[in-house]
Amino acid sequence: MGEAKRRHHRGSPAPRKPASKRSLALGVMTLIVVAMLIGLFFITSGPSPDSDELPVAKKGTPDFPAGFDQFGVSVGAADAPVVVREFADYQCPACARFADASQRLKKEYVESGKVRFVYFELPLSQHANAMPAAQAARCAGDQNAFWPMHDTLYSNQSAWAGVSDPQATFTRYAGDLGLSENRFSRCMATELHREAIEQSAKVATQLRVVSTPTVMVDNIVLTRPGWGQLSAVVERELAASR
Repeated sequence: MGEAKRRHHRGSPAPRKPASKRSLALGVMTLIVVAMLIGLFFITSGPSPDSDELPVAKKGTPDFPAGFDQFGVSVGAADAPVVVREFADYQCPACARFADASQRLKKEYVESGKVRFVYFELPLSQHANAMPAAQAARCAGDQNAFWPMHDTLYSNQSAWAGVSDPQATFTRYAGDLGLSENRFSRCMATELHREAIEQSAKVATQLRVVSTPTVMVDNIVLTRPGWGQLSAVVERELAASR
């Protein structure tokens, strides 16, 4: 009679796996989870302002030509000690991700007068709806709603990026923001701000900016545009300005 049959005949329970093996497996799983959490912390947390890993301006890099700021859209105190500039394309997915950081920048630094933020449109040729989106933001700006439209376009990028004619969608956004849809539609139909947007893109060309988003803190180009590096460089430059 086999062992299994003898146990069944005698009513004996099946042997249990040693508790030590179960404990070992649980311990290994716990270590893996802890390692993942630690890794996630280091990935998502930004560097400290005194970190050697932060970008710096190369030796001999000139100051950003302040006169170019007139071709972008600015928010913040004119005499803010630090200026952050972004060259972006509304249809660029990476720019949409950076939009969260720019919103936080405005709330934590621009509103307090520490930073001025300048947004330059750089519609890329491969993005058919980037120019109409840039015009939508400028047309909303005529009704004092540039930044609300800017944020709306980025947060809803997937809804309009692939459509053949996004104007109806943009007009709906204008209505949702409480703007005059008729005035907005006239602005879009006449391409009232195309020349201003093209001038903004020419600034990028003069500075040899070819990718989006390109983000500068004064004359320092971020290597990893995002809140972690952005806030750390801003804090470092604020400390240097005191």
